[in-house]
Amino acid sequence: MDRKKLFNPKGSDSLEERKIIKGNTTNIFNLNNVKYKWSNILYRGMMGNFWIPEKVDLTQDKNDYENLTEEERDAYDGILSFLIFLDSIQTNNIPNVSDYITAPEVNLLLSIQTYQEAIHSQSYQYIIESILSKEKRNSIYDKWRDDTVLFERNSYIAKIYQDFLDNPCDNNYSKIIIADYLLEAIYFYNGFNYFYLLSSRNRMMGTSDIIKLINRDELSHVVLFQNIIKEIKNEYPDFFNEEEIYEMFKTAVDQEITWTNHILGNRILGVTEASTEKYTKWLANERLKSIGLKPIYSNFDKNPYRHLEKFADTQGDGNVKANFFEGSVTSYNMSSTVEGWEDF
Repeated sequence: MDRKKLFNPKGSDSLEERKIIKGNTTNIFNLNNVKYKWSNILYRGMMGNFWIPEKVDLTQDKNDYENLTEEERDAYDGILSFLIFLDSIQTNNIPNVSDYITAPEVNLLLSIQTYQEAIHSQSYQYIIESILSKEKRNSIYDKWRDDTVLFERNSYIAKIYQDFLDNPCDNNYSKIIIADYLLEAIYFYNGFNYFYLLSSRNRMMGTSDIIKLINRDELSHVVLFQNIIKEIKNEYPDFFNEEEIYEMFKTAVDQEITWTNHILGNRILGVTEASTEKYTKWLANERLKSIGLKPIYSNFDKNPYRHLEKFADTQGDGNVKANFFEGSVTSYNMSSTVEGWEDF
C-alpha cells in the first residue's frame, strides 16, 4: 500500500475519480466538491464541540478523592492511566492513518480528531495536577509498566499500529483501521461508566463533566471510523477479512472484560463482573451492526447501564443531542461550560 504523495501535480480532484483510499489525490483541500456527504455533517459537529478542560472546576473533586474508598481511588487512578494511553497513542497514530486516506474531506476530519485527542491528554494532565499529590502523579503515567494486565492491553493495540508502520501493506492497513475503531468504540466505555457511577453519587462531579466532554468527542470518532470502514468496504469489497475482524473484536472484548474486572471487579458499587460482561458484549454487538456485520454474542441485547445514559447526556436532554450508545450524531453545540448536573 503506497502512502499518498504530499505534492502530486498529476493527481485528480474530480469526484468521479476520488477514492477513500488508493486514490490519486493532489492533496488540495477542495472542500467545495465533496464526495462523502456525511463528512460535512460530522465536520460541523466536531468543530462545534470545541472546549478546554480548565473551564471545569475541580476544587471539590480534590476533597471527594480523599473520601473515596481505597478501591475507588485505585480504580480512579487505573482508569485514568488507561485513558491516558488510549489518547496518547491516538494522537500519534491518527496521522499515520490519514497518510493513506485520499479524500480531503476525510483527511480534514482526521486532523480535527488528532487535535481533540491532544486536548484529551491535556485534560488528564489537568485532572492529575488538580486532584492528585505530587508524589502520586508520575505513578499514573507509569502504571502500564508495572500492571501486567494493563501492559497486555496496551501492547495489543500498539503492536497492530507498529506492525503497519513497519510493513505498510493492505492487510496491515485493514487491521489498523479496525484497531482504531475498536479503540474508539469499545475500549473507553467501561471506564467512562465508572466516572458516571461516581457522579450518580455526587462524587467527582468535575471529573465526570470533563469525561462527558471527552465522551462527546469520542462519539464523533466512532462515527468517523464507522463511515471510513463502510466506504472502504463499498469501494474495495475484499479489502477487509471479516473473519479477522471478528477475531479482533473477540480479543478486544476479552481484554476489556479482563481489565475491567481487574480494576473494578465486584469491589465498586454499581459494577459487577456480570454487568461488565453484559455491557461489553452488548456494546460489541452494537458496534458490529454499525459497520454492517452480524453480532457475535447471543442473548447480549440489553445495556445493563441504561440508567447512566442520562448522566452521559446521551439522549439529548441537555445541550448535546446524540445517541451515544448507538453511535449516531444529530447535533452539537459549542461547549464553554458544562451544565445539566443540577437536574440530579
